[in-house]
Amino acid sequence: MHAVVLHEFGPAENLRYESVEDPKPGPGQVRIAVRAAGVHLIDTSIRSGRSGVPGPTPALPMIGGREVAGVVDEVGADVDPSWRGRRVVAHLGMLGAGYAELAVVDVGSLHSLPDGVDDAAAVAMIGTGRTAFAILERAQLSAEDVVLVTSAAGGIGVLLIQAALDAGATVVGAAGGPEKVERVRQLGAAISVDYDQEGWADTVRAALEGRKLSVVLDGVGGVRGRAALELLGVDGRFLVYGFSSGEPTPLGVFDLIGLGITAAAVIGARMFARPGGFRDLEDAALAALIKGRMVPLLTRFSLADAAAAHRALENRETVGKVVLIPG
Repeated sequence: MHAVVLHEFGPAENLRYESVEDPKPGPGQVRIAVRAAGVHLIDTSIRSGRSGVPGPTPALPMIGGREVAGVVDEVGADVDPSWRGRRVVAHLGMLGAGYAELAVVDVGSLHSLPDGVDDAAAVAMIGTGRTAFAILERAQLSAEDVVLVTSAAGGIGVLLIQAALDAGATVVGAAGGPEKVERVRQLGAAISVDYDQEGWADTVRAALEGRKLSVVLDGVGGVRGRAALELLGVDGRFLVYGFSSGEPTPLGVFDLIGLGITAAAVIGARMFARPGGFRDLEDAALAALIKGRMVPLLTRFSLADAAAAHRALENRETVGKVVLIPG
């Protein structure tokens, strides 16, 4: 099979599209002929060797990728043979070797896909979607809320906007660049703003006409996250789900006291400590996709162009979830 192999930590160019030995499923496992594989920002950190990535440093050479969809083409011992030939999607774990034409996973991680569900969209929901549902579980949005989503054109941000609108909330979407701002507007945000432009927070204040934000869902961090935080009214909730800028939002106890807000991280330890793990979040995300309640935006690359996908993601040139397509 072909796969994208990392032999040395460093830039995106270190990802090499190579022929490697086909993996074989062990007991309790299946092999998936991959039709779509997800790319996550964490993948770029692992590839570069940067610190701050959860878990031990992976051994090299390695195949990255954590989410795949496709068709089961082989089953291991103790696995019901009826899985063979079924369309499935699965999260493979942090180092799951998904950037490949074939991937192996425990049968308990599989979700069956009905006809008509796009493989790439399913990949988006099994990972990014489950994170979005973990955020929403904590946010508890309602029609009374005025919600600002940062990184609003990203994979998670797109889903959070849709969920907030579904709850009846007033949505403000902040993203970088005119193309992304237009995508956010098309999603239905009442206010869409370019946070790469100076004075964007003042633009939001003016557009709100005296209303205050009640919730910030922050996935970008840094100075943009800080500006978003300062738009919150008293009793506002600042919920952190990432910092794609490379820096967390500056925040201290005196901010909580002086602004009268609460703050919480809605991923990380809290997500991993959920009773029952992630399965219910995956089920909810896939159900929302199947029922048409959530539609992920996708940026597709061929599997052979994984290096270009990493560069585009790091340079903030993508919209929605980045997905690799073999073949």
